Parts: sequence; C-alpha cells; structure tokens
Amino acid sequence: MTKNPPTPQAPSTPPSPPPPSTPLTLAEVEAAARAAHATQTDKAGRPYAEHLQAVAEGVRARGGDDEQIAAAWLHDAVEDDALSEGWLEEAALSRRTKDIVLAVTKRAGEAPEAYARRILDTPGALLVKEADLAHNANPARQAALDAPTRTRLTEKYAKMRALLGL
Repeated sequence: MTKNPPTPQAPSTPPSPPPPSTPLTLAEVEAAARAAHATQTDKAGRPYAEHLQAVAEGVRARGGDDEQIAAAWLHDAVEDDALSEGWLEEAALSRRTKDIVLAVTKRAGEAPEAYARRILDTPGALLVKEADLAHNANPARQAALDAPTRTRLTEKYAKMRALLGL
C-alpha cells in the first residue's frame, strides 16, 4: 500500500480574533445587581434591590435606553463595594453603560460640585441620577426615616438637584 504524499499547507495565517463577548442582557444585569446587593438594606431597612429596581423603572419611565437602564441597576454597585471597579471594567457591558456607572459613583472626599460636573459631562448619566434622586426623595420612602436623617437627606438631595439643574 502506498502512502499519499503530504498535502502542501497554505502559508500560516494568524488566528481570527475571538468573537466579541455577548453583552449582558438587562435580565442578567438585574440578576448581577440583585446578587451583589443581596445582603444590603437601605436606610429604612428595606432590601436594597427595591431601590435599584425603582431607579431602573424610573429611567425607563423617563425614556432611558437599555444602556441607561443597565447603569441604573448598577448605579450604586461600585460606590457600595458590592462590585469592584475591576468587575465593572471586565463585564460584558457597553462602554457607555460603564461610563455612566462610574460617573454616578461618588468618590470619598469628593466635593458635590465635582461629582455633579462629572455626571453632567457624561452622556446619559444625568437621567440615571435624576431617577436615583427622585426615588431617594420619595416622600413615602422618606417617611420611614427619623426626622434628623430625613432633614439632612432632603437638603442633600435638593442641593444635588440644583447643581445638576434639575
């Protein structure tokens, strides 16, 4: 039995780059946010995920797109150390979603004016912060707080709304 001669090989070509990762769906972003904040409660003792859901719904009701809604689900994740900035950077999210999350993430010692400027300078971030402030200042939510906390937060939210032109 004779062997066939080896087939000549084409010149080596570099491998194709891997396909881009499939972006997380809104349901997957929601699940990640809920898991990250699972043990956290708000100032009134309610599950923190209720706030995230309200902000996401507020963004949707204000005409926000899927990238802004995803950012709404994640808007406090880095600030609260529920997810790391590294996790956010590696996540299969659009650059715009990541930028919005980072824009609305308060930094230790940061002046409110600098925080507001970053939000205003980041496309899409103002709508997310508007929905966040609206839920934070909701009278029904505030009613569960003691009077000094309610007064302090009302003043804080009013100042931020003014800085943002809301």
